[in-house]
Amino acid sequence: MLKIGEFSKLSRVSIRMLRHYDDIGLLKPAEIDNFTGYRYYHEEQLFTIGRITSLKDMGFALADIIKILDCYDDKEKMDAFLSERQKELSKLSKETEYKLMLLETARKRLRKEQNMSFDVTVKTIPERYAATVQMLVPHYEDEGMLWNTMMSECRNLVPADPCLAAAEFLDDEYREENVEIITWMTVNGSYTDTEHVKFKTLPAVKVASCIIKGSYDQMGEAYATVAAWIKANGYKMNGHMFNIYHVSPAQTQNPDEYVTEACFPVE
Repeated sequence: MLKIGEFSKLSRVSIRMLRHYDDIGLLKPAEIDNFTGYRYYHEEQLFTIGRITSLKDMGFALADIIKILDCYDDKEKMDAFLSERQKELSKLSKETEYKLMLLETARKRLRKEQNMSFDVTVKTIPERYAATVQMLVPHYEDEGMLWNTMMSECRNLVPADPCLAAAEFLDDEYREENVEIITWMTVNGSYTDTEHVKFKTLPAVKVASCIIKGSYDQMGEAYATVAAWIKANGYKMNGHMFNIYHVSPAQTQNPDEYVTEACFPVE
């Protein structure tokens, strides 16, 4: 038998934590002296405390560890617990990588002292003949599915000069899933509709727009600037906003070279 201090030293777990484990039923002492209240542990319990420490290091909550210890010798159940935790950590890792990328981008802008102001202009985009694809996609980031569909179903498109390629977002609110988008690209010639690609003459549209040079993380700031400008100058929004991609990932893999025009139909 080991006194709590000895057990603490061998297990490298503080006495305070051992008492907490006792309180929550995670690891009870083998014996408690009724007269002194001293706690004693069996040597075999060092294996149990080692398992607890290992599971804590993997990120399991103490409440979950209580359940896991009950089936520690069941390899299938243990594998299920470990597999689920692995998935959770993988998702967390991806989220952390994305946040780190945003932080690095923000620091780069600060170092370059980039001017985050956007010039808003009102113009009319004339009537245009375009190849269009309208689909529901899982998330906004899946917009590429529409462009891939257009290119796979229509391999002989002749781009207009200048060629405008845009994505219009058709939902009246931000959606976390099942996003409806229409993409269009102006073309020369005459074409027959395919399963997903429809050729249309799009009407002229008056827009308030601004040019965003660089990565897409600036879009929120640009949208806010245009929306405020519209209100301040007596216009009203009149339709779904859309982005025209003057330079996109189709032309360059360097986000600093992207050129996007955010367009808000107005009246």
